[in-house]
Amino acid sequence: MKAIILAAGYATRLYPLTKDRPKALLEVGSMPILDHIVENVEQIPAVDEIFIITNEKFYKHFTDWRDQRQGGLPITVYNDGTSTEDTRLGAIGDLKFTIDKGKISDDIIVLAGDNLIDFSILDFYDFYKQVDSDCVCVKKIPIEDASRMGIVQVDDNNRIVDFEEKPDKPKSDLGAFAIYIYKKDSLAMIDKYLSEGNNPDAPGNLPAWLCKRQPVYAYVFEGNCYDIGTHEAYKEVQELYKDLGR
Repeated sequence: MKAIILAAGYATRLYPLTKDRPKALLEVGSMPILDHIVENVEQIPAVDEIFIITNEKFYKHFTDWRDQRQGGLPITVYNDGTSTEDTRLGAIGDLKFTIDKGKISDDIIVLAGDNLIDFSILDFYDFYKQVDSDCVCVKKIPIEDASRMGIVQVDDNNRIVDFEEKPDKPKSDLGAFAIYIYKKDSLAMIDKYLSEGNNPDAPGNLPAWLCKRQPVYAYVFEGNCYDIGTHEAYKEVQELYKDLGR
């Protein structure tokens, strides 16, 4: 299994913090957000390589970060060649770019580089092994937050039967988070999704489309996944991780 971390955004809502520094390398607790993510990924024995996809603006930041790391899994950093918000490939476009450039033909776990996860994704991997299908991490959320997220409905076996991005009228209280596992047999479906002209941006658009064509399962996690998209969210996790001593 390969891990792909999506880190090609420009995080303009966090300016000036991210004007000259990628969001994934902002410090939380004792280390950058990206280190928290990588340490979690390295708990999965099946993962043998990590790929980070970024942009022209921040490419050197990530290669410098990688080069100073001690030990751990091999990490490859790719530059998607974009340098502005207007030219970015989008999360799903970057996913395809990484798969093509890395000639990846294994199962993949995909994570957003700005999401701080405080639960073990090894449990997510174990769930994936049980269902042997593509999977998405979900959690029960306050219904007032549902219109800002991807919302899923599941059957009695946790197979996703409906997945809608930012619905005006949410059909459930299960919110999807940007942590996915795709089987190697599903990688060709990413090409199909994009070739049909579908939205290349928000990563949740892919499983929303995929679940109508083949089984996709929801793993309901215990814990938190913090989307660090605003100054307030960043301040919140800084305080939390300071208190936890991490």
